[in-house]
Amino acid sequence: MIRTVEATIDEQGNVTLLEPVQLTSVRRALVTILEDEPAVAANETSILSEPALAKDWNRPEEDAAWQHLQPER
Repeated sequence: MIRTVEATIDEQGNVTLLEPVQLTSVRRALVTILEDEPAVAANETSILSEPALAKDWNRPEEDAAWQHLQPER
């Protein structure tokens, strides 16, 4: 069974799993080193998606459709 477990790696390369793992024998593992914290990566995805979504969202009819949810000015 393949399973993904979140971990951190310090500057010396020591891996610390962020949750306990119980195994019945020694197993191989692959480590993918991510550039940023998950929240930053999610924000980056949102920013990269904005131009593609803008063509559908930035229209007067969209503003009118959602107007009832906007606070009174």
